[in-house]
Amino acid sequence: MDTAPSNGNTWTKEVSDDGAFVRTPTHFHGSVSRDATSKHAAESGRYHLYVSLACPWAHRTLIVRALKGLQDVISVDVVHPHLTDSGWSFATDFPGSTGDSLGMRSHLQQVYRQASPDYTGIITVPVLWDKKLGTIVNNESAEIIRMLNAEFQAFSTRPELDLYPEQLRAVIDDTNAWVYKSINNGVYRSGFAKSQGAHEQAVNELFDALDRVEGILSKQAFLCGDVLTEADVRLFTSLIRFDAVYHTHFKCNRKLISQYPSMLRFMATIHRLPGVAATVDLDQIRFHYYYSHRHINPTGIVPRGPDILQQLAAARA
Repeated sequence: MDTAPSNGNTWTKEVSDDGAFVRTPTHFHGSVSRDATSKHAAESGRYHLYVSLACPWAHRTLIVRALKGLQDVISVDVVHPHLTDSGWSFATDFPGSTGDSLGMRSHLQQVYRQASPDYTGIITVPVLWDKKLGTIVNNESAEIIRMLNAEFQAFSTRPELDLYPEQLRAVIDDTNAWVYKSINNGVYRSGFAKSQGAHEQAVNELFDALDRVEGILSKQAFLCGDVLTEADVRLFTSLIRFDAVYHTHFKCNRKLISQYPSMLRFMATIHRLPGVAATVDLDQIRFHYYYSHRHINPTGIVPRGPDILQQLAAARA
């Protein structure tokens, strides 16, 4: 098997001296551009996403791809939900996992090595791949979703949808900053902490932020006003995993999202947007977290509940 650098068990390594989880920055930051003369020019069929259906960061890209109607423009492969010591694999023995349709590789680390033979960093999803040049464009979800929003307008079936409108950019950026720190990454800071103090600090920040979100959504439909933005997508991928995984597995058990009426309605609203429901795979989500994180769940037993989709259906009624 390929012995390239692995990201298996990185959650046990990304810990500071005080026991706090510290996420490693992403590495590839190229850009797709609508400018036809650019290195990575926007073209239909040229780009490919490698994702995990379990990963909230990768999930962002699938949602924006669906919302913008780019399913026939940008192809996708899905890794197996079990993150092993050898990293993400292209095994296909779990429903929804596709294998590598481009290179028939066995592991995602081989994709990284093709792009950068000397790469020694962490192997993460999502990955935006340029088929024409045979390399990684970008592996930072926050940057990829902005490319999908703005640079593929000529191919989008919903070009009128702008998830990062100029007049709201300041409030979107500010919202993203505190939601990322305290919620998106806050659940990981809670679950991967190796000291009581680090865990409690993260949990306190997490629920303060969730209370803040509930207050905002009790007064308006979306985080930044009455229009859908990327901030809502970024929040949704954490909320949809919360009751099924983070509440128990990451010990974020002060309260369930289903106990926040405004957030539950918000989740139901996002879930019923065109194409979004097809991006949510709770079986892959549960299996990945409970089965992969053996330092937290040594038995690898995967719970069957709660039924988040039933809760969303009830919230829509």
